[in-house]
Amino acid sequence: QIQLVESGGGLVQDGGSLRLSCVGSGNIFSRFGMGWFRQAPGKEREFVAAIGRSGGTLYDDSVKGRFTISRDNAKNAVYLQMNNLQSDDTAVYYCAATERRGRSLYFAASYDDWGQGTQVTVSS
Repeated sequence: QIQLVESGGGLVQDGGSLRLSCVGSGNIFSRFGMGWFRQAPGKEREFVAAIGRSGGTLYDDSVKGRFTISRDNAKNAVYLQMNNLQSDDTAVYYCAATERRGRSLYFAASYDDWGQGTQVTVSS
């Protein structure tokens, strides 16, 4: 088990950028693959990006080329740099931790621990 806290959300105009942070505590951070998911009003929670224990990354096609996930194990942190934000990116963003590997990182059910979420609102 690991505790996760997200930060960095806010209000931004379309085309703008935000950087989300997620800090873990209570366990050895490097044990976990880390993912970012988002949920918009009236929609299912969806995969955004993930980064494995060795640094390999995965992205949903909707954000590939715009978003970048990274991690700093020394700081127990994972980040999501979001560029060229659009209205469809408006959602609550959650970080999550898993001990599973590979393609499992695409699926919310693979993650055992979740942060409280941070709101991202993109205005046009």
